[in-house]
Amino acid sequence: VQLQASGGGLVQSGGSLTLSCAALGSGFGGQNMGWYRGAPGKQRQMVAVISAAGATNHIDDVKGRFRISRDNAKNLLYLQMNDLKPEDTAVYYCNTLPPGEWGQGTLVTVSS
Repeated sequence: VQLQASGGGLVQSGGSLTLSCAALGSGFGGQNMGWYRGAPGKQRQMVAVISAAGATNHIDDVKGRFRISRDNAKNLLYLQMNDLKPEDTAVYYCNTLPPGEWGQGTLVTVSS
């Protein structure tokens, strides 16, 4: 399945963004999916995951602020991000879990 992330942008600290990931091709509904991020000078990390059945998990740094969700009927994956902080600045990627080939990602920049 080919994945295309969008929705990034520049936002002030405390602001919100919703990222979307469109899955092209078949099989999305049966895949465990995740959002990952890569900040300058840091290793890419997993942010949140969602199983094919909808069970979710988020890393401690974003718990209570971010929420991963999916719409299998529309082949879409989402990441709702609230109360954004400058340390959330990164390129965000959607991918399967475990990850396959990486796409371009979408840049989120949070200003202080």
